[in-house]
Amino acid sequence: MGYSTLYGAVIDLEKTGQLVRVREEISADLEMAAVHRRVHAQKGPALFFENIREAKFPAVSNLFGTRERAEFLFRDSLQHLRNVFRLRINPTEIFKPKVAYSALKVGLHALPRRAFISSGFRQTPIGDIPVVKSWPKDGGNFITLPLVYTEHPEYPSIKRSNLGMYRVQTSGNRYDENRTMGLHYQIHRGIGIHHTAALAKGVPLPVTVIVGGPPALILAAVMPLPENISELLFASMLNLKAFQYRRSGGWIASPQADFLIQGELRGGETLPEGPFGDHLGYYSLVHEFPVLHVKRILARKKKAIWPFTVVGRPPQEDSEFGRLIHSLTHDLIPVEIPGVHAVHAVDAAGVHPLLLAEGSERYLPYAPAQPREILTQANAILGFGQMSLAKYLFIAAAEKGDALAVDRVAEFLRYVLERVDFTRDLHFQTRTTMDTLDYSGQALHEGSKLVVAAYGTKKRELAVEQPAKGLSRYNFRDVRLALPGVIAVRTTAFRDYKANEYEMRQVASACRDLGEAGIALVVVCDDAEFAAKSLDNFLWVTFTRSDPARDIYGVDSFTENKHWGCKGTLIIDARMKHHHAGVLVEDEKTEERINRFFKKGASLSHLQ
Repeated sequence: MGYSTLYGAVIDLEKTGQLVRVREEISADLEMAAVHRRVHAQKGPALFFENIREAKFPAVSNLFGTRERAEFLFRDSLQHLRNVFRLRINPTEIFKPKVAYSALKVGLHALPRRAFISSGFRQTPIGDIPVVKSWPKDGGNFITLPLVYTEHPEYPSIKRSNLGMYRVQTSGNRYDENRTMGLHYQIHRGIGIHHTAALAKGVPLPVTVIVGGPPALILAAVMPLPENISELLFASMLNLKAFQYRRSGGWIASPQADFLIQGELRGGETLPEGPFGDHLGYYSLVHEFPVLHVKRILARKKKAIWPFTVVGRPPQEDSEFGRLIHSLTHDLIPVEIPGVHAVHAVDAAGVHPLLLAEGSERYLPYAPAQPREILTQANAILGFGQMSLAKYLFIAAAEKGDALAVDRVAEFLRYVLERVDFTRDLHFQTRTTMDTLDYSGQALHEGSKLVVAAYGTKKRELAVEQPAKGLSRYNFRDVRLALPGVIAVRTTAFRDYKANEYEMRQVASACRDLGEAGIALVVVCDDAEFAAKSLDNFLWVTFTRSDPARDIYGVDSFTENKHWGCKGTLIIDARMKHHHAGVLVEDEKTEERINRFFKKGASLSHLQ
């Protein structure tokens, strides 16, 4: 029935054979992250690092590394929460005994409770803690599972608090060890509302970084909850144990935490933060972010464990967070956005760059079939919580007899490409906000969006083999069929956007006859063989390396009444641009060094 501490979860995983202790000495500088990545790639166990060079605390990673292990950690509560969420869909479900029992069981533990905290913590320098450096070009060491707690300055209370996961840089750049840290909170996050209010009042914003605690606390910090619902409330429900806390001066402490970093944001002060190897598979670059002035760093006196994760090109451990969240919330989508049946954030494309959605068409059943209602639904999706950060939204409504499944990505894209009218069904937002981690746009937080809407009968048959004719080889180094109706082509490296206009006109001219050959989409890239090798590669290259407004072209393109379209094949320029962030590449020397953990007789020898 839930866990009181992270230590309890670690012991439970170890008893059930889902955790391995790494006995050999290891460094937090690249080595721990490299071991984590190798084990995660093999769908291996959680890792408990006992002997970390220069650190006085052990560390654990890969807790949520597989779907089975993530669900095991919440095995007592997931179904109860699903039953409770059914009440949001249909309140009359309360009369069903199973649902009523779940509501009672969850409700008894829902409210966080005040706790007496005596001398269970001691101050410790950050150098004693195994804060990891994950990738070779990272600007320093980063806390990768920080639970950042703030309160609204006008309404300070646990119920109006925000608990978010925003990475924290503890060393490097111009940070003063133990005194200042970089707080990388991104656009559209609850802490931004609190910081704005503190700036308006002219007061510092107290910040508590919780590290560790029950696994439910970690998942709650990434749960997309409405602004008026505290993540600590959800953590209590998910854990079936009330979160214990004590508030003082805007800071929070909890006997369930392993580490507490208490500090404050002072005005609009910033310092350079980064680079950092992020979950899109690239480095996020150096930018100005708020400075956390540290008051104290506290560690649990007994059995403190430092949890961490490693992010990079999906899938990684954080992909399991997305799957868990989707399993809990997917039935709520039709309630929150009427007419929308399902939405899928595509993990392989980095989550925010690509959304797939199934909607409804009920506006004019007597009129010729074309997207109408799903355009309204697309606007609702792009205005809903973190889905507003989506860059590409493909939305379709099924005709009678058709079956759609947004999580079957290749099939869904094929359905859309068979029906989309490129003269009518492309809808751009040309200057808007963008995910902080996406560098395809014009500047940090800035870029464009594209809605691709499809409804009606088939307009084209997609090629399932690479066309033998209909494509000029002019300036193309390689051509590969990536998906039905989709080819990846390699041309010259990107130079600049001024030269690119001429080049893309040449590409469009070379692709003039492809529509008749069943090719609806051409993706221009740096390595066609790589892009076409797998669906994941295609999704990652196409949707993380293009900004719709600047990188989409087409055969016989036109602008009419400020609407852009094309009469032939659509073209996406997904080459690497000069302003893009660098791709994450593992350090060869580190990879060689960590082989020692996988040799015969070593802790991870069974994972060779």
